[in-house]
Amino acid sequence: MNSAPASDQPFMDAFPAPSQEAWRAAVDKVLKGADFEKRLVGKTADGIRIEPLYGAASPTLRPLRGEAGRWHVAARLDHQEPAEAQKLALADLEGGADSLTLAFAGARAARGYGLVADDVGALDASLDGVMLDLIRLRLDPAPQGRVNALMLAALVERRAIAPDTTAIDFGLDPIGQLATTGSFPASWPEIGRRLAATIRALKARGFAGPFITADARPWHEAGASEAQELGAMLAAAIAYLRALESEDFSLEEARDAISFVLVADTDEFLTIAKFRAARLLWTRVQEACGLTPKPMVLHAETAWRSLTRRDPWVNLLRGTIATFAAGVGGADCLTVQPFTAALGLPDIFARRIARNTQLVLLEEASLWRVTDPAAGAGGFEALTQALCEQAWTELQKLERQAGNDLPGIVAALAAGTLQADLARQRETRAKAIATRREPITGTSEFPNLREAAVSVLDVAPAVRAKPKLPLAKASDQDQGDLIDQLAKGATRDVALSAPEDGLRAEPLPSQRLAEPFEALRDTADAATDRPVVFLATLGPIADFAARAGFARNLFEAGGLSAPSGDGFAKDGVTDIAALAAAFTASGARLACLCGSDAAYADEGAAAAQALTAAGATVCLAGRPGELEVELNKAGVSRFIYAGGDVIEALTHAHDVAAA
Repeated sequence: MNSAPASDQPFMDAFPAPSQEAWRAAVDKVLKGADFEKRLVGKTADGIRIEPLYGAASPTLRPLRGEAGRWHVAARLDHQEPAEAQKLALADLEGGADSLTLAFAGARAARGYGLVADDVGALDASLDGVMLDLIRLRLDPAPQGRVNALMLAALVERRAIAPDTTAIDFGLDPIGQLATTGSFPASWPEIGRRLAATIRALKARGFAGPFITADARPWHEAGASEAQELGAMLAAAIAYLRALESEDFSLEEARDAISFVLVADTDEFLTIAKFRAARLLWTRVQEACGLTPKPMVLHAETAWRSLTRRDPWVNLLRGTIATFAAGVGGADCLTVQPFTAALGLPDIFARRIARNTQLVLLEEASLWRVTDPAAGAGGFEALTQALCEQAWTELQKLERQAGNDLPGIVAALAAGTLQADLARQRETRAKAIATRREPITGTSEFPNLREAAVSVLDVAPAVRAKPKLPLAKASDQDQGDLIDQLAKGATRDVALSAPEDGLRAEPLPSQRLAEPFEALRDTADAATDRPVVFLATLGPIADFAARAGFARNLFEAGGLSAPSGDGFAKDGVTDIAALAAAFTASGARLACLCGSDAAYADEGAAAAQALTAAGATVCLAGRPGELEVELNKAGVSRFIYAGGDVIEALTHAHDVAAA
């Protein structure tokens, strides 16, 4: 009789296997009657539970990439001067990037900057020295995206490069442009015909694509939750599938024409689960279409909405977390936002740091060497599955709005229902930001009023020239002939088509989470003298230090200075006359009482009366409890505390300071 194989960890046999019940009993003992749900169970923006403990899981379907190995390191090319753009492109490629994303002027991702190329010669100059058949290229979705695609194809032809040796994603995304600009240049059926004609012309030249991008960034920047972002991205992809199918593309051809862009945010667990869910959901869509599933082509970009203008060095941490999560989640290609991107066009140093964030994780951490490293981890598997279910619900919700020859997501944009859903989500998150339940390090928490300035390139916003030629009807244009004309030196105007009656929709906003706090900081910085809040401390340092620190941190988040000293304690009590005199000498208009609960009970009312008599508007750090009526009568006009609306409190403080 064969004996059982020996364990490779025999020492583990000495310990009993823990049970869920034993763990819960130990947790309840530590909680001492506190609510388990409130203390240890989190909720995502979609209401998905995040448990404190998960068991191991066995995934039934793996969200695998199409190609094993390293993800591609991408850098955005968005300088309007061809010579400067060329220098940046070569620096990025020599520094470790193997992919360039071309952001033409007008692209959402260009943020007011972008390549300005009126002809192929200007585009050629921007990419001078760049071997187009040795790197990957991607066009960021932009207005005149069809013209940009034809110009890039013309450049390949002009350089006598075989198109089938290139790897180009042409980035056509009219739905994303409708969401961004609020208009279509033609009806949806006509948009589909133009897409089909452009793709046929590019394929006829030998380009393999993908040609269309289902871009999640417009939804994310408008405040979408993870499930909303996934649902909208997939709804756009399905709309493109149907549009191409109606133009006699096979479903396989239509599917292969589409790539995806997904946002990597600062919540590591949710980002990993979101990327894994995206692949599983696309597999399910293909199965529903009767296709044999193929892995999606998935580009990742770190989140614009999470960047801050204040203490921008913290953006390095945000970018690192997002990069790690995108890599673990299975991105094929990744663009890291330079840490100064919210301040202007990033310089060569910021771009190098963005590249190196990826290179360190690739080369030193070897993050790419494990395929789907989150597989089997109970937390990731549970979040992935929950996101799949929620995103499928969001997708179905959008699909049900189809009608009048419009696909679901286009109809939802035209009717404004998608904008309304995103606005509600945006308001919920804005409240969490304002109350600091969702803190922003360096902005709403731990602000630095003495932060050093960082450099960005001194570049004016890009301006596209207006068309100079009479525009032809789209139906009169031969896309292949346009490529030939552009390759021979024609300006982009020859490829533009005359606008037709198209669709209109309310454009989606692009907002960063830190903007409300940054606006307050900007107001304070613009003042001749920085506004000051007087911290009226009660009792000895040990009694007021915690609340004085809380108040100083809160006011500095709005750009107001709130210095504090050793206090005004004398013989165990507060010298209220000295406190009032110090307030008068400070030149402040707002005073904030800071002390212990006991000090508020014993001295709060008297201190408030003295400060009010000295001309102060008085607030108090902490919850008043039963003292609220008494303190209000003494002159305390409001209370600041953890969980309160900080934006409202800071706006009031600015109003008082400016009075």
